Amino acid sequence: MAHDFVPGLELAERFYWEAVAPVLPQVAHSAALIGGGSEVLGFDTERSTDHNWGPRLQLFLSGPDLERHGDAITGLLAEQLPRTFLGYPTNLQPIAADGTRQMRMTSGEVHHGVVVAELGDWLRGQLGFDPRAGVTAFDWLATPTQVFAEVTGGAVYHDELGLELVRERLAWYPDDLWRYLLACQWQRISQEEAFTGRCGEVGDELGSAVVAGRLVRDLMRLCLLAQRCYPPYSKWLGSAFAQLPVSKDLTPVLTAALAATNWRDRERHLATAYETVAAMHNDLGLTDTIEPSTRPYHERPFQVLYAERFAHALRESISDDAVRGLPLVGNVDQFLDNTDVLCHHERRRAAARALHMGCGSAGG
Repeated sequence: MAHDFVPGLELAERFYWEAVAPVLPQVAHSAALIGGGSEVLGFDTERSTDHNWGPRLQLFLSGPDLERHGDAITGLLAEQLPRTFLGYPTNLQPIAADGTRQMRMTSGEVHHGVVVAELGDWLRGQLGFDPRAGVTAFDWLATPTQVFAEVTGGAVYHDELGLELVRERLAWYPDDLWRYLLACQWQRISQEEAFTGRCGEVGDELGSAVVAGRLVRDLMRLCLLAQRCYPPYSKWLGSAFAQLPVSKDLTPVLTAALAATNWRDRERHLATAYETVAAMHNDLGLTDTIEPSTRPYHERPFQVLYAERFAHALRESISDDAVRGLPLVGNVDQFLDNTDVLCHHERRRAAARALHMGCGSAGG
């Protein structure tokens, strides 16, 4: 093994140019490291090397070229790739029934980490649709932000098939859908912002802390959406949030809210966070300025922002009637969080279809 850790994206780039490309036949292709994996988002560390990590990348071919050359290229790489690259084994051995692989030395054929695939098939497998044929409003809403982050993240090392054009098309939501998703995220906050105090008032500090944790998560995701960054799933949410300029001010406040041992302190820190995020919203200029200060919740002694004010203003700013008329539930990972649904494109599209039937191509 290498003594000095090499980040996965750097490893893949050198692996392609120094080991893979020199043995490829003359065939049009795109080479990249995108899709799943902590290295695609730039968050891999030495710990990541214990599974599904190593000298690896995707090699995309056209359909006819895959049929003619795909198996031969896979076999050629197995025969001619070095057994180690920059100190890492190029043999990625399956170690579990779910396809988990681990770098292991071998004296036999190399089970390499180069996926040879047809670009459209790979995109449909990841997204549930092929963006080259267009992206409908339903496609945007039925796809988790984690998946968009995986397809638009990583790096492309060689491109003869238009992969970069696909990534540009998916770089961010159409404007009306962006406003809609921001509105939905504010709506989520509005529905629970009074509960931190209400739980605490009846002596349920544990329940109050759970609500606060949910609100912190929703605020972090809101900040990422506002800054046009796809929020990743829970393992990397904090790491992605830390890269935002606003995190310098918000991280101590959100951390204090989570560390608080009584609901009044918890609520006080959350109120500061609400006002900071509300000011950030006003700076975006998507709506008329909205008063960013918190206030009592009706006649009850709980401090809230009335976040629905931001949701309603954003919804009214949407120009497309079809998008404006959508229920304020958002995209698939704003209304559900089951991993076995979100990681399966047929299931998540079925779930989205139940709520967004008929949204068609509006905003696509």
